Amino acid sequence: MATYSMTLGYDGAPFCGFARQPGQLTVQGELERALELLFRHPVETVCAGRTDAGVHARAQVVSFELEPEELRDRTSASLVRSMNALTHDDIVVRRWQQRTPGFSARFDAQWREYRYFICGGATPPLFRADTSWHVKAPLDVAAMEAGAAFLIGEHDFKSFCLAVSAVGKPTCRNVRSITFSRDVSLGEEALCITVVGNAFLHSMVRTIVGTLVMVGKGQRKPEWVQQVLEARDRAAAGENAPAQGLVFWDVGYEE
Repeated sequence: MATYSMTLGYDGAPFCGFARQPGQLTVQGELERALELLFRHPVETVCAGRTDAGVHARAQVVSFELEPEELRDRTSASLVRSMNALTHDDIVVRRWQQRTPGFSARFDAQWREYRYFICGGATPPLFRADTSWHVKAPLDVAAMEAGAAFLIGEHDFKSFCLAVSAVGKPTCRNVRSITFSRDVSLGEEALCITVVGNAFLHSMVRTIVGTLVMVGKGQRKPEWVQQVLEARDRAAAGENAPAQGLVFWDVGYEE
C-alpha cells in the first residue's frame, strides 16, 4: 500500500464537524464517500485535526492508503478535479500528494495553527458574519495579551476542554504562541487571535478565546487566566467562543 494525502479547506457551517457520524453530513463522510466512488472500495482517512460543527478549515490535511496500481493513469491534478466534483460544494480540495509509507496526517504533525476572528463595534459585520464572533464591547488587547502569556508552554489544559472529553485522557498540551493582530477583509476589520501548539483538546481554542475575551472586557484581571489554568476544572474558565469564528489555519510536518 502507498500513502497519500489531500490538503483541503471547508466552510464548516453545513457540517456536523469533521468526523464521520452515521446519518449526518460531515467532512470526513463526504471525503470517504468521494474516495469510494473513485476507487470502488472503502477508503479510511485520518485528519490532522478534528474540527467541531461549524468550525472552518483553510489547510486541513487528510491521509489515507491506496494500492499504487489504483492511481495508474491518474495525475494529482486530475484527482483534485475529481474530488472537487464529487464532494460537497463547501469543501475544496487543493492538493493531492504521495507521502512516505506510513505517513499519518495526525501523528506526524509537529504543530497546528488555529486562528479566531472577532469583529467589534455596535453593528454586526456583514461580509464576515459567518466567519467571526461579533463582540460589541471594546476589548483591551493588551490585557488579553497579558492573560495569554500564562498559557504559553506545556501545561495541563483540563480547564480549557470539554469536560466529558477529558475523562480518563491526558490533558497536557504545549502552546507555542498566542498572538494578536488586526485583519481586514472586504473593508471589515477583525481582531485575529492566532494560537499555535503541538496539539489541542476538544474545544480548547474556543475556550481560550472565550476566557481571554472576559479579560478583554475587563470582567477579569489577566492574572485570573493563571488561576483558571491551575484549577483544572472547565467550570473555572470562560464561555466557549462561537464555532463560526474559528479556522483550522495550517499544520506543519518535518520536511
